[in-house]
Amino acid sequence: MKQILFITFIMGMLIGNLFYGAIFDNDVQYAYGSGIERDSPQNWIPEQDIKVYNSGVVINVKNPEWARFADTNSMDPLFDEDANAIEIIPESVDDIEVGDIVSYKYNDISIVHRVVEKGIDEQGVYFIMKGDNNSDDDPYKVRFDQIQRVVVAIIY
Repeated sequence: MKQILFITFIMGMLIGNLFYGAIFDNDVQYAYGSGIERDSPQNWIPEQDIKVYNSGVVINVKNPEWARFADTNSMDPLFDEDANAIEIIPESVDDIEVGDIVSYKYNDISIVHRVVEKGIDEQGVYFIMKGDNNSDDDPYKVRFDQIQRVVVAIIY
């Protein structure tokens, strides 16, 4: 009986590996682990707009802006002062979703944080922001006219 179970187990593994290779794209990389699902930025750059060549990479983005970051540690470990980013100017409030990383103006300072909430009050649509490495949300509502750009790529 134990031999039959063992042989069944081995056969299942072999057949599973054969089908896995046939079903799944071998170029796709899978993360290992059972992390908590969190809000991530939306897909601003479709896969067909990214071309990788031996000589370099071409990313087709309309109206890109280059950005650098201050050493505040609020977005660690996602990025720090040595990282670079490509940002775009959002066209409307509908462009911004929870999970997106945006730069916004507050008291003449540019802040780059993640959108953790999108809501509506008597003044219209607002966003609540938070640095990934901060324990608390930013203590104010951010309006669309304060948002300068959206991070669409981070380059390390």
